[in-house]
Amino acid sequence: MVDLDLEVWRHVIDVNLHGTLYASRTFARRYLRAGTPGCIVNISSVGGKIAGPSTAAHAASKAGVHALTAAMAKELGPAGIRVNALCPGIIDTSRLDDIERGERWDRLVGSQIPLRRAGQGLDVAAVTVFLCSDQGAWVTGQQWNVDGGQLTIH
Repeated sequence: MVDLDLEVWRHVIDVNLHGTLYASRTFARRYLRAGTPGCIVNISSVGGKIAGPSTAAHAASKAGVHALTAAMAKELGPAGIRVNALCPGIIDTSRLDDIERGERWDRLVGSQIPLRRAGQGLDVAAVTVFLCSDQGAWVTGQQWNVDGGQLTIH
């Protein structure tokens, strides 16, 4: 944090926090205009809960998504609009391509994830579908970890 370039800070906050606000607000307004219930699922990260060293911008932006999600859930709940956030852990996507797959990757996954595998996009999608379905109708204002148990060891 001490050496964090303020332009990097602003960019991360703009993308992660402001971007979530803009998208969520657009959908909330549409639901409210239509007078229909709905579901908004914000994408956050376990990074907003772990807040590890050298992650100040990412952690702060994602913790902000958690607070935004909770406030939106309280504000929009009376209109039947549910708002939740997903907090993915280590998901095997191109975003993590700076970590070469192989021995280093396997050590990272093995030391961080009790289920001993990185998540896949479909793991996150399945929880999103649940939250938007009738089965998730009693869930709002929550930050759901989708992390293979990663936060259980922190």
